[in-house]
Amino acid sequence: MVFLSPALKQRLANPLKIGKVEIRSRVLQSPLSGVSDLVFRRLVRRYAPDSMMYTEMVNASRLYYVRKLPKIMEVDPNEQPISIQLFDCRPDFLAEAAQMAVAEGADTIDINMGCPVNKITKNGGGSSLLRQPQTAVEIVCAVVKAVDVPVTVKTRIGWSDQEINAVEFAQRMQDAGAQMLTLHGRTRSQGYHGPAKWEWIARVKSVLQIPVIANGDIFSVEAAVDCLEQTGADGVMCSRGTLGYPFLVGEIDHFLKTGQPRNSPTVIDRLRCAREHLVMLWEYKGDRGVRQARKHMTWYAKGFAGAAELREQLCRIGSVEQGCQLLDQAIADLEKLKSTSAVSNISDISSPAQLISQSLVTSC
Repeated sequence: MVFLSPALKQRLANPLKIGKVEIRSRVLQSPLSGVSDLVFRRLVRRYAPDSMMYTEMVNASRLYYVRKLPKIMEVDPNEQPISIQLFDCRPDFLAEAAQMAVAEGADTIDINMGCPVNKITKNGGGSSLLRQPQTAVEIVCAVVKAVDVPVTVKTRIGWSDQEINAVEFAQRMQDAGAQMLTLHGRTRSQGYHGPAKWEWIARVKSVLQIPVIANGDIFSVEAAVDCLEQTGADGVMCSRGTLGYPFLVGEIDHFLKTGQPRNSPTVIDRLRCAREHLVMLWEYKGDRGVRQARKHMTWYAKGFAGAAELREQLCRIGSVEQGCQLLDQAIADLEKLKSTSAVSNISDISSPAQLISQSLVTSC
């Protein structure tokens, strides 16, 4: 059983302030490459209306040359608070891209300095900037000068265990004008393997005046509370824990505000959410949305008898009708089992801790 200590409750009582922007939640939804599109964010926001959402990371160079906003940059006019995340290694490209993002409706501009993927780092973006701190400083300075909304940075603790420079790097980002720092407690070399080193988040928090958001291994309410207690961070950012479980941000937010747990969704609730997610992606993106939905459907289909077979079928769906039919049948089967008491406590097998996704989807 998790408890919210009086000290932590008092520390998180006021809104999160990112420069001139106030957020009434200390729980943020991470940008996730190929995941956190407008549809996914709508589902997360349903359960966490006050939380900051992030778009997938946007290539500033592509914006510069194409001059056309990509679909991943699209935000709903009523979608607030919302941040658009950008990546590149050229300050002038990022500054111009940031202006386009603000025009699109971004409340803050987030600069990715943590993505570990080779195709990003080999071109000087993402976590490669940890090895180029002066370039990182120039980027932040240029973007701060270009826009009138807060500029934030998301990064990692270092390039490798032999090159951990989180404290110095974070201080330089603050001095350059960043108004919040999100720190993933792993090195670039770790990728998404091994435990997050929360102790480095605590060290960074101890020397910065701007808000520090902890990221890495936030898969449950219990983990979020433990992380906040251990690090002194101003909030947490959920990443892979929301794959197939868009309820997580809201569950953590509710607990931090009330000290009371929110009832977890049953397996049936989750499959109904999967069905809605599929239909929404199809309505938003057509057949491409159905293809993108395959991975989402397999993330939802976990933690119950027959899940493996259902995942195998869902990952090959060719139409929205086929996916809905599979999910409707699975829901009907589970409801029948529940009504005949063949599953004595169906809600227990859908607890978040049992449904943690180990997918290596890139957290931007």
